[in-house]
Amino acid sequence: MSLSIGLDDPRNPWFSWSYIEDNAATLGSALLEHLELTVVSVVVAAVISIPLGILSARSRLAATVILSGSGVLYTIPSLAVFALLAPFLGQSLITVEVGLVMYAMLIIVRATLTGLRQVPPDVIDAAGGMGYSRVHLLTRVELPLAVPSIMTGLRIATVSTVAMVTIGAVVGHGGLGGLILTGFRNNLYKPQILTATILCIALALAFEVLLSLVTRLMTPWTRGRTS
Repeated sequence: MSLSIGLDDPRNPWFSWSYIEDNAATLGSALLEHLELTVVSVVVAAVISIPLGILSARSRLAATVILSGSGVLYTIPSLAVFALLAPFLGQSLITVEVGLVMYAMLIIVRATLTGLRQVPPDVIDAAGGMGYSRVHLLTRVELPLAVPSIMTGLRIATVSTVAMVTIGAVVGHGGLGGLILTGFRNNLYKPQILTATILCIALALAFEVLLSLVTRLMTPWTRGRTS
């Protein structure tokens, strides 16, 4: 879409209901793509990162290697990541997903490691004295007590990923970021830019509320401490 209206043209307001009504299908499609990219990236990152966090808690050497490696990946600019991945994976959803997973990993690994290190030693000793095996100690004692920290990491990673997805527009798969980028290219088409931005913020807030509720349901013992 190419627009000839200027930045200060009255037909180019920051907010327009008519724009929303006329482009509801496009906005819905972009929002759905944004949602899918975020959920898939965070789930894949969690599946990879939580075991790495557990391994880091068991070995100082592993912690150094894993945290250093994920930390280095985190410092690479997102545009550079997509540029490096595109020649091998093409301008595809996979290119965007790999980049997003890479950025979410460090947050979740650190949250898992922090949660496990915060388990009181006397609790571990007591469980060991009761005859818990290493597997049972991890699954029945350490991980449940580390859930608040892990969920905090997932919340931060999810909200960060919602913002990062917009960068994927440079390779053609950025969800709402595609609308923002197109708005800039169309002579700063303000209704499109602001509407897509508001939807991004709303999506991040929705994830924040949802994951906070899930955390509250998974950790009923913490409510007694705060009340």
